Amino acid sequence: MAQQKVLVVDDEATVRDVIARYLALEGYEVASAGDGAEGLRLARSWGPDLVVLDIMLPAMDGLTVCRTLRAESRVPVIM
Repeated sequence: MAQQKVLVVDDEATVRDVIARYLALEGYEVASAGDGAEGLRLARSWGPDLVVLDIMLPAMDGLTVCRTLRAESRVPVIM
């Protein structure tokens, strides 16, 4: 069975790292992004099975990222 992929998008490095570490310990493949534009780029190129998304992001907020993701894919998003 293929490893499930989770994308973590949060501008706070500590929060991003803690979430990524816990997910990795549970066997998930994890990628992370520090802002909305990077998160969208990774979501498009990497194809995660789940996105954990912060709402308060610099430049492009999480709601805009979520709307864009929703227009392009059916990936589940936890905000």
